[in-house]
Amino acid sequence: MSFWRRNKKNDTKKNTIEKEEEPDSPASPIKSPIIESDGLDPVITDFRLQLPDNKDDLKDSGSSTSSEKSDLSVALEDCMAVLDLFLRNDFEEALSRLRSRTKDSMYHALTYATILEMQAMMTFDPEDILAAGNTMKDAQAVCQRYRKKSSFNSKSFTEEELHAEVCYAECLLQRAALTFLQDENMISFIKGGIKVRNSYQIYKELHTVLKSSGYVHGDNHGHFEGGVKLGVGAFNLMLSLLPTRTLRLLEFVGFSGNKEFGLEQLQEGSAEQTFRSFLCNMLLLCYHTFMSFILGTGEGDVEDAEKLLQPYLKRYPKGSIFLFFAGRIEEIKGNLDAAIKRFEECCEAQQEWKQFHHMCYWELMWCFTYKRHWKMAYFYADLLSKENAWSKATYAYMKAAYLSMLSREECQTFGESEVALFRQVPGLKQKIAGKSLPTEKFAIRKARRYNVENPIPLPAPPLEMMYIWNGYTVIGKHRDLTEGMLKTLDEAQQKLEQHPRTEFSIDDQCVVSLLKGLCLKHLGHQEEAEHYFTLVLCNETQIKFDHYLVPNALLEHGLLCLEQGRREEAIKLLEMAKQNYKNYSMESRTHFRIQAALHKARATEQNGENSPSSP
Repeated sequence: MSFWRRNKKNDTKKNTIEKEEEPDSPASPIKSPIIESDGLDPVITDFRLQLPDNKDDLKDSGSSTSSEKSDLSVALEDCMAVLDLFLRNDFEEALSRLRSRTKDSMYHALTYATILEMQAMMTFDPEDILAAGNTMKDAQAVCQRYRKKSSFNSKSFTEEELHAEVCYAECLLQRAALTFLQDENMISFIKGGIKVRNSYQIYKELHTVLKSSGYVHGDNHGHFEGGVKLGVGAFNLMLSLLPTRTLRLLEFVGFSGNKEFGLEQLQEGSAEQTFRSFLCNMLLLCYHTFMSFILGTGEGDVEDAEKLLQPYLKRYPKGSIFLFFAGRIEEIKGNLDAAIKRFEECCEAQQEWKQFHHMCYWELMWCFTYKRHWKMAYFYADLLSKENAWSKATYAYMKAAYLSMLSREECQTFGESEVALFRQVPGLKQKIAGKSLPTEKFAIRKARRYNVENPIPLPAPPLEMMYIWNGYTVIGKHRDLTEGMLKTLDEAQQKLEQHPRTEFSIDDQCVVSLLKGLCLKHLGHQEEAEHYFTLVLCNETQIKFDHYLVPNALLEHGLLCLEQGRREEAIKLLEMAKQNYKNYSMESRTHFRIQAALHKARATEQNGENSPSSP
């Protein structure tokens, strides 16, 4: 399957939409779709990059004709040196060196904006997100100045103009990524479809240029090719993860994705020593260690992640970002003590950017959750609630959840009560770019029951939130961790059976059943696991509050069937989960996981192998 295929039946619809939404520019040489892009120069959205008829034209215009290095080569070398500073934890020096040239160099502007975006992705602070977005917009304006002014009819591109195209596309892609950071359900991403489409089209055409017979390598060809591989790989990977219903909304602009081809492009980009190698590497590490778990079924390639990380860890042994990923890799392997050590090393490595500390605190909280060390888990949730702005409501909920697992005497040493903390959760709700975080919504819904005088306690709140973050895939690799969690769930079930029946009883029993089913599946007790998943489905009509349980039980049952080779039954259960339920907690995340499970099922149908396709 070719990634860059077009959905021909939608072409007419697409063109109609373009005519309605994108006015023709009177200055255009011919009528062509134009976008007024946030105050920037008009951007042609349906162009074709054409190489000169004479190959020497591109060679002469793109390569240095003197012994001196071109401004482009000098800028790239300087940005590579700045990136080296950043990876050695010298963050402010790196930003300072970039800041002086952000108005006149597209690569300095792009690198500066990229570092600020990385910072925003670590803090989730609304001010950081806004600053990163504005800085990336400024970088896009700088790139615009270097782009060919009439690309639609162009006959030749200098090397600098080709680099301007790839930098411009990268700015658009990163601005779109910020919208995803703000809104996990992709609605903002789709609303920003003009940016996405423009970036997509540029990468598509640049990929064609690279493959054409008329393209001649310039002095900085490797950096240009790396930029194209980053964009093509990122688009393929990103679009392949989207739920089917989201893809339908994107189809009017001809989007499609191939995960295997995307991973291949990023691997190739990572293997070269170019400006984008680090970003290709980071995207692959994020996919294997985070995206495949949070938005998938935990199918990331941990061995591949280790291979990608080792050269960087060897060169930057104290590099915070690499120590963090080293800890995450140990964590998802179930080596919790080794993971804790790595995260502690990451915190000790530098004090300049506390954001890295906060990322480690989050992972340390989960490591101690998996070990059922509730006091230490509370300690890190408390640190986050005091120091990090991402979600005060979620942190308060987790603090309360951990206290609920301790005795009354043990709680007294912390000076806080679980009931008081649960009652604080709704008041701590925040909005990022006008959107509430899905995790916060989940925490607020779960905490509602504590707003009465004598609340009915949640059965095992840390273990339930652990499922939301796909933690059972982590502990499932170690029998002792899974057996310990099953023991805690058995104790929770006994408490439920001992207490009088309430309006929450069925919901609470189904929560415990879903989680017990997961533990039993990982312990190899497949029939018992299937029994508990089915139990949730049987109680569907009696569930009053936790409506997310049924589609997730179907998802887990489908994955169990897939493990047993019952592929057709698995697909049926997964399609039921996808089609029959809506408006429940964490719905988007569940749909991402369903999409990943269906992809896995259909890959199994094709003998378990999907070979990468070329455009």
